[in-house]
Order: sequence, then structure tokens, then C-alpha cells
Amino acid sequence: MIKKSLFMALALVALLPALAWGQDSQEQQERRYTMYGVMFYNLENLFDTINNNGVYDKEFSPQGARQWNGTKYWQKQHNMAYAISQMEVKGSPAEGPVIVGVSEIENITVLQDLVRQPELKDRRYQIVHHDSPDRRGVDVAFLYNPRFFKVLNVTTQNIGKYLPDYPEFRTRDQLTVTGLLAGEKVSLMINHWPSRLGGEEQSSYLREAAGRMARETIDSLLRDDPNQGIIFMGDLNDDPQNRSCSEALGAKKDIKDCTEPGSCFNPWWNILNKGIGTLGYKGNWNLFDQIIFTNYFLKNYESKDKPTLTFSRAEVLNRKFLRGNEGDRQGYPLRTFSGGVFLNGYSDHFPTMIYLVKEIK
Repeated sequence: MIKKSLFMALALVALLPALAWGQDSQEQQERRYTMYGVMFYNLENLFDTINNNGVYDKEFSPQGARQWNGTKYWQKQHNMAYAISQMEVKGSPAEGPVIVGVSEIENITVLQDLVRQPELKDRRYQIVHHDSPDRRGVDVAFLYNPRFFKVLNVTTQNIGKYLPDYPEFRTRDQLTVTGLLAGEKVSLMINHWPSRLGGEEQSSYLREAAGRMARETIDSLLRDDPNQGIIFMGDLNDDPQNRSCSEALGAKKDIKDCTEPGSCFNPWWNILNKGIGTLGYKGNWNLFDQIIFTNYFLKNYESKDKPTLTFSRAEVLNRKFLRGNEGDRQGYPLRTFSGGVFLNGYSDHFPTMIYLVKEIK
């Protein structure tokens, strides 16, 4: 009798983990989630064929060095539309990213042509664009799927006041769009920071000024509404560990350091440490194309419950069709031109994406 009781007790103990697993599995099956993709892409000189900016625009005209004609323009448009269309977001009610920040576009017209391409027209992307004072005439802009994002407010910020000793310096303005993403208030900032022309260290002060501008914008947005999430994205012409990102903007490498209100997490720091970048040459990778966000999106990161938008993961979208397969550019982004030769490629940058998850109640 004692042996039989002992056997039954042991059998019950062995069964408890299975019962617990079954309950947990059932709980997981009952939970349903929606995924939202937020993407950034440097479109590498998406110019029209009309020279309306003098010497800076002549290069991208039929008479310019690149002989930029209608045939090349529409091939470029097709390639960029195809690239964006191939970035699927599993578990999303949208076919792809609900938001796409873009840089190196000439004007709103080239974006209107882009979203009307056959690969993208069914998504009905809408455009927020601002004409910047950049010398080359390139801007940043914001594409969004109106089924999942509603625009509430648009502002721009100019770097001028952060460079009082250089009043003539002209670059891209910062574009800030506030709206409702999946019913939650989110502000998105799109940037294209000053280049490394003249040398990385010599030009660092320009990008550090841009970083201070971004940080002050984030603080201002949070003063207006501390209960919103903020996503900062762009081609920063710097890596996560550079002073502009790590100090001026204050983007942290580790989630555990993002405890203060408004602190920013930079998931690309660890990705670059693994040797993954968005542009590179001869074995050296950079990760200039970053999407950074406030700890609003981290508050449910460790929990099974995701009642609000929560960061899931970040990815460099280095798809095979976007990579070159010949010569010293093998494995790197397949760009539009190389050495003045038209390659009919995509961009000299890979796009990036963060995935946000939200539980369906």
C-alpha cells in the first residue's frame, strides 16, 4: 500500500510540469499579436531629370556627367519600389512597413512617382515632405500607410541655431511627424546628418550639433506630452559609438541603461559589433542608417503582456538581391552608379527596420 501511494505521488509530481506547460502553451495560443514595421532607407540620389538647381543638379540631367535620362530614372524608380515592396513584416496587417523614412530624394515629385509604381500603389502610401535648404537639393521625407498611421502634426528643425559660428552652412532639415500608430501617440523624426566631407574627425562637430538638435527636440516633445513614444531615424553619417550618437543624442547601448524618462536605446550598436552594417568597403562596415527610440517602447519588453507598442527586434535588410556579386563590391550594397558606370542597382545603403509588437485584446 505504501509503495502504491509513493508511486502515485511520484507520478503526480512528474505530471505537474506537463500540466504547467500545457497551461502556458494554451495561454500563449490565446494571445494574439500584431507586428508593425518601421523602416528607414537612403534612396541614393533619387533625382528627377530636370536641372533646376544649377551646378549641383546638372549631374543628374541628360546633359550631365551621368547622362541621367528618363530611361535611367524610371529604372531607378522601379528598383526602389521593388526593394521596399520586398520587405515583408510577418504578423502585420499591412503587407510591409507601415512607415518608411527616406533620405536623398530631390523633391516631392520623385516620391509621388515612387508610391505610384506598380509594386507599391496598392499600399496607398501617403507622403510628408519638406523642402530643405541643402546645397545639393536633397531632402528627407516620410511615407506612411494611412490605414495604420494618422498624422496629427508636422514640424521641422534647422541646424542653424546649433552652429552660430557657421551661419552659411546649409544641410537637410530635421522632419518631425507626430501621429497615431496603432492608436498610440508617436512622434517620428527623420534625419540626414552632415557628411564626413573633409574627414570624419574634422567634420564631427557638425554631426554633434545635429545630435544636440535631435536631443533637444526629443526633450521638447516629451515636455508637451510625456506619454508618447518617440522614434528617431536617419542616415547619420556616423556609427552608434561616435560622439554625435552616444553623447550628443545620448543613445544607449544596453536596454538596462534606459531607465530614465526619455532615455534612448540604440539597438544597432550591438549589431555593428557583430560585423553587420549598412554600407562598407574592403572589409570595413559602417552602420549609418539607424532607428533609435525612447524607452516608451521598452516598458513591456521583458513581459509576456504587450498591451502597448513594444520593441521586438531590429534588422539590417541586407537581402541578397540588394547585394553586389562582382569585384571588390561583392557582398556590399548594389548601388546605382560605380565609377561613373550605370549599374542599374538600388542604393549604396542597405535599409533598416525595427519591429514593434502589440497584443490584440
